[in-house]
Amino acid sequence: MVSAQKKPSLKAEIAAALRSQILEGALQPGERVIEPELAQHFGASKTPVREALQLLVAEGLVEVLPKKGYRIRGMELTDLGEVLELRTLLESRAAARCARWAHPEQVEDLTRRWEAQRDALGLEPLERTLRARDFHAGIAQASGSHRLAGILEGLHHEMVRAHHVLPQLRWHLSEEIELREHREILAAITAADPERAEAAMRTHMDSIRESLGSGLGEPGTTMG
Repeated sequence: MVSAQKKPSLKAEIAAALRSQILEGALQPGERVIEPELAQHFGASKTPVREALQLLVAEGLVEVLPKKGYRIRGMELTDLGEVLELRTLLESRAAARCARWAHPEQVEDLTRRWEAQRDALGLEPLERTLRARDFHAGIAQASGSHRLAGILEGLHHEMVRAHHVLPQLRWHLSEEIELREHREILAAITAADPERAEAAMRTHMDSIRESLGSGLGEPGTTMG
């Protein structure tokens, strides 16, 4: 008999709702959030709200203001540069691990994710972005390392947030280039070639960095 799926805790539900608002820019960098107001909004006591906020503090999305509540953490161009540097290191490793150890079912799943991205050509930019991120998430999940997948999930969240809160950035990587580079990564994983998969992922991450221009890594440019 299959057991029923466990319902997320109230803490997790509140954290998920707030995380979504932060990543999509509904809660802006620098904006203050206060426990009693959130408790009233969610129809909950302050305890699950406080626990949810602490989860977001641990994720780096929220910071504590002593005796004043919490504040949505700001994002700088240097933050995004660090995120891309970490993604290059970790996603290259994840692609290599995926090519070495992924099961056939996982490779089939990655193929479906790539096909879903291909079929999104011409759709709204947000939908295309989500499907591209889903392909990367699939590689992380098939890497055989829960820790690696968890870290990369947080980095992917940071990239989504940057789309919304760093409007001075211009995202120039074309759909065709991204799809082609994803296909090369998928081909290397399908061929069970770790070195080729790692190199293909590194090339792709370099393309992402180049598409964002030269502003990355320059200190002092802050949003919030």
